Amino acid sequence: MTYCVGVRLNKGLVFMSDTRTNAGIDNISTFRKMFSWSVPGERAITLMTSGNLATTQSVVSLLEERTKAPEERNPSILEVPTMFQAARLVGDTLREVVSSNATSGQTADSTFNATVILGGQIKGGAQQLFLIYPEGNFLEASSDTQFFQIGETKYGKPIIVRAYDPDMSFEDALKLLMVSFDSTIKANLSVGLPLDFQIYEKDSFALGEERRITQDDEYFNSISSGWGEALKIAFDSLPDFKL
Repeated sequence: MTYCVGVRLNKGLVFMSDTRTNAGIDNISTFRKMFSWSVPGERAITLMTSGNLATTQSVVSLLEERTKAPEERNPSILEVPTMFQAARLVGDTLREVVSSNATSGQTADSTFNATVILGGQIKGGAQQLFLIYPEGNFLEASSDTQFFQIGETKYGKPIIVRAYDPDMSFEDALKLLMVSFDSTIKANLSVGLPLDFQIYEKDSFALGEERRITQDDEYFNSISSGWGEALKIAFDSLPDFKL
């Protein structure tokens, strides 16, 4: 399992993913689930994956190969003219990989399923954020749905829903996501540190701050302990139930 979140703000995009993968409680590994491509001044694109590791690695490898090998460049994520076309490319690639491993043609066999969050901006268009399903179809974030989650979503979603504001700063958005991830990590062993995050500033057409948060990260640990203490204080301040 995994947990990834992509958030659309008025000032840009924020992405965060964990790195834990497991094939049983005694087979836990660390793999990167966030990948980026950019042409400074022209485009910046970030992708996060959840699902079957072999499937997601195949999708990323195909997208990466098509940016390098001349004979494979049509299409390339570095050459598509719009983010919509980038989402179609990723969706087609994902469907291709899933169907090649499934036992019944185009059926997206759950064994090989994967889901993708894709976001970024290409010059001439607006910043966009997409949720891409294993069948290749996708949804775009809107004013009604400003963030997407994939993987183990249920523990961290209520926190984002309650506190998200499209006008919030990158710093506040990262703090919010850290609280969401901390709550998920405490509730589910299949999600764990390190965490990766990537920032994209609207109309910059360049990748922003990127960092890995490890177990000894002082800020994350202060968020984790502070959130726990704040919840206890909030709970104690609520009126008592009367029997």
